[in-house]
Amino acid sequence: MSFAREGIPFILIAAALAAAGYTAALARRSWPLWLLAFVLTLLVLWVAYFFRDPERTGPRGANLVISPADGRVIDIREVDEPSFLGGRAIRISVFMNVFNVHVNRYPVSGTVAYVHYNPGKFINAAADKASLENEQMSVGVQTGTHKVLFRQIAGLIARRIVTYSKVGDSAAQGERMGLIRFGSRVDVFVPVGSTVTTKLGEKPQAGVTVLAELP
Repeated sequence: MSFAREGIPFILIAAALAAAGYTAALARRSWPLWLLAFVLTLLVLWVAYFFRDPERTGPRGANLVISPADGRVIDIREVDEPSFLGGRAIRISVFMNVFNVHVNRYPVSGTVAYVHYNPGKFINAAADKASLENEQMSVGVQTGTHKVLFRQIAGLIARRIVTYSKVGDSAAQGERMGLIRFGSRVDVFVPVGSTVTTKLGEKPQAGVTVLAELP
């Protein structure tokens, strides 16, 4: 199992705390310290689990839009998207909880043509207004004649959005482009006329599940 590089410091810190707990427990022969060391060991395992970064393979194609995140589809609707698509778009929202893989991946191949950070609030990411009001990072990809935008959105617990993308970068469908720490949401905006192939309540996998087909 591999781990997201951003998670390595957290894993090492948790492991160091657990090691210190066992050292203290051995030195003092204290059952409360043994219990603390055990709890810290569980913390190490949870942190490592949270930052896991499994390899992913799945369908690929110029007209396919692959899920950029693990989680659950909580909303599908037509909205205005003036910043990159420049008009109406279909928005597909995927909510990630703390048990999902948090590494995000490019939904399409092409050229990164738009990257924009917007500071904001940290309200529940499942709320509809979170797409407009929460801290977020938007990445737009020009793929053939179409534009696809995806937006990493912070939430109540998520306070750190990591995005590798820069304008001019080549985007490869299914490749890693960042992550959000500790649960949040990713919105995908596709052109009106696209065929949505997912449904509410579905649990997509990043880099694997097809969310839509471009016109």
